[in-house]
Amino acid sequence: MPPAHLRVPTAEGMARLPRAARRARLSLSVQYATQDEDLPARPLLRRWLAAALERDAVVTLRFVDADEGRALNHRYRGKGVATNVLAFVYDGSCGGDIVLCAPVLRREARQQNKTLAAHCAHLVVHGMLHLQGYDHHRSVDATRMEAREVDILGNLGFTNPYATPSRAQRR
Repeated sequence: MPPAHLRVPTAEGMARLPRAARRARLSLSVQYATQDEDLPARPLLRRWLAAALERDAVVTLRFVDADEGRALNHRYRGKGVATNVLAFVYDGSCGGDIVLCAPVLRREARQQNKTLAAHCAHLVVHGMLHLQGYDHHRSVDATRMEAREVDILGNLGFTNPYATPSRAQRR
């Protein structure tokens, strides 16, 4: 048996630790189903997801093109256009799939005068919060979710994605 400092704690052992004494664990799979070379790399995506992680989770993050984004949005939300992010929660556990549509992300980043990385970070965090039960259907829930996003993104060095751009930024 390895010395105590080299042993990997079991799930049961981790569950018994006080919440402050352990960090939530993330199992991540990243899929690039589009040929865009400027998309964030896996280590950066992991950092953004981990910043929003509140409990152990298994997550697949997939970048798609407009056709796949449109097909998924139509099938699961009844909308015939591609959207920026979709989150699919797994039943019975924390985690799920986050789908990001690269062309939509790129277009929105340009329209909002943001870098692609800043916009991706926001939507990765947004999707991760959805996987953990946050939503924005009611205004009280939207306020709570947005405040959490702003806090997480601030800790990552990004500005508030909901702030109105200054006049200088709009020019």
